[in-house]
Amino acid sequence: MALSRIWSGFIIVAIVVACVKCFFFGQTDLFNWMVIGKADDPANPLKLDGIIETCWIAVDLCIKLVGTLALFMGLMSIAEKAGGIRLLSKIVGPFFAKLFPDIPKGHPSMGHMIMNFSANLLGLDNAATPFGIKAMESLQELNPNKDTASNSQIMFLCLHAAGLCLIPVSVIAIRSAQKASDPTNIFIPCLIVTFAGTMAAMLIVSFKQKINLLQPVILLWILGISAIVALLVWHVHNLDTIGIKSFSGFLSGGIILLIFLIIVLGALYKKIDIFDAFVDGAKGGFETALKIIPYLVGILVAVSMLRTSGTFDVVMLGIKNIFMFFGADTRFVDALPTALIRPLSGGAARGMMVSTMITSGKDSFASNLSGIFQGASDTTFYVVAVYFGAVGIKNTRYAIGSMLLADLIGVITAISMAYLFFGNVK
Repeated sequence: MALSRIWSGFIIVAIVVACVKCFFFGQTDLFNWMVIGKADDPANPLKLDGIIETCWIAVDLCIKLVGTLALFMGLMSIAEKAGGIRLLSKIVGPFFAKLFPDIPKGHPSMGHMIMNFSANLLGLDNAATPFGIKAMESLQELNPNKDTASNSQIMFLCLHAAGLCLIPVSVIAIRSAQKASDPTNIFIPCLIVTFAGTMAAMLIVSFKQKINLLQPVILLWILGISAIVALLVWHVHNLDTIGIKSFSGFLSGGIILLIFLIIVLGALYKKIDIFDAFVDGAKGGFETALKIIPYLVGILVAVSMLRTSGTFDVVMLGIKNIFMFFGADTRFVDALPTALIRPLSGGAARGMMVSTMITSGKDSFASNLSGIFQGASDTTFYVVAVYFGAVGIKNTRYAIGSMLLADLIGVITAISMAYLFFGNVK
């Protein structure tokens, strides 16, 4: 119900803004742009897509997702039949048993969730999605009310959306492609912001579900993760730009290949039919991709209408005027479009980040902050649409509100980190 109201609100607001701009400011082409886009408009550097083009993009995205889903779901099937998921469940069991009290001991969903979190940690979005969908399917097996999100599904999705990421590979790659003088300088701020967002999500959902986070097992795990984050910050702080790029690429790519190797070797040791197990799991990738198309089309069309109608421009202008009225520093406002659209669409947020680098300067304060926003959290509404859509959840309960609150804390932390690290940059 919450997603239905939000989606309806996006469409209504976009059309109202477009009507105001059309009838009061003479922008008579706006209605046509909203439908067919203005990607071919030479005066439009953002290459905005209209409703029709966005529908094609959504389907194209799902088709491309088929291969990734097939690969990782196939590998997941091998790991399950070889007993690897059960082993992983036992390792994380003591911690997850407290954080997810409704999940039985040793349930495969624990292993699926830890695979998803591991992919997120390494900035591997393409790997995280199939692992996450598999985790949601496992949790759905335990859900007594199939069209309503369970407590475990909400906790998992909120932690996933908070996006704890040790290595923001995609952000560094984009900044490098745009010729930023130091494309890796957002590494530590992104790490701190995603850690803060994840802790916020855990606290918010735990408070709602009445989970006591002061239990020794939870505290030990949180302290352990905090220590790893601190060590990584210390190590990266001592590397130069080339060293950081080399380290991030080696760690992210190396670990995913190591996971592949461990799964195959474990399957050989257990003497299972590896390729048949892979094919059985991979078949689910195609079915899942088809299942999420309607949800993805709906979300992306609403986002497209907000962008082409100029709603984001109106919001930005209002925020900037408010801070100017109070005499506050407004440098951060130029990066806010990335933060505002990030919960809605990862691709659109990347476009906003690149646009900020072009208009404000590739090494400007706004450019650096935009990079932190891009690496700070996952796309909330995309995650809700795809993950809940994959298992047929209609009533998301308090999931969206919890994720947006964690996003807000992440945005505030990101702005604070930007002033701490780049405060002397114009």
